[in-house]
Amino acid sequence: MTIAQEFAKKLGTFEVDLQVKHYFSDGLYAKKMFIPAGFEACQHAHNYSHLSILAQGLVIVETDNDKKTYKAGDCIEIVAGVHHKITALQDCVWFCIHATDEKDPSKVDEVLIKRG
Repeated sequence: MTIAQEFAKKLGTFEVDLQVKHYFSDGLYAKKMFIPAGFEACQHAHNYSHLSILAQGLVIVETDNDKKTYKAGDCIEIVAGVHHKITALQDCVWFCIHATDEKDPSKVDEVLIKRG
């Protein structure tokens, strides 16, 4: 089963407050999330490659072709167009860093998240 198929199967079965915070600078957007231990985030792919920073905790990042464990302090490339799943092995603080001029938190996902 692909990551996208896994997400479709689980859609609506897992809800958690990720305590999302948005940060903006010239041409940059950072999204901070708290991911509790045991939570799996596997909802999307991105239109553009970007970096993520694991500030706290331990995770497994899985794609259809790869699976790696990361620890606090690691910088992770998230490749454009690749569905990915993050499994928190410990409580985590995760930052996604994107190059974008969009500064409206309600519109950022429209620009960055791959649809279809």
